[in-house]
Amino acid sequence: MPTSPWQKSTYSGDSSNCLEVAAETGGIKLRESDDPEVILTATTQSVRRLVLGLKTHGFSPRSADEA
Repeated sequence: MPTSPWQKSTYSGDSSNCLEVAAETGGIKLRESDDPEVILTATTQSVRRLVLGLKTHGFSPRSADEA
């Protein structure tokens, strides 16, 4: 598998606790910079729906009791 060019937000600065993304054919890879060996792969459509949902409805983490 080819190496992905990982990118992180410019808001992260030199901090190591940020989300990094890489575009792959047919999808997007996501990883936490603190644990770069764990990689989540998603389709571009699912990431698009996630971002649109967050923009529309915001983000409110649920407690463990609600999960």
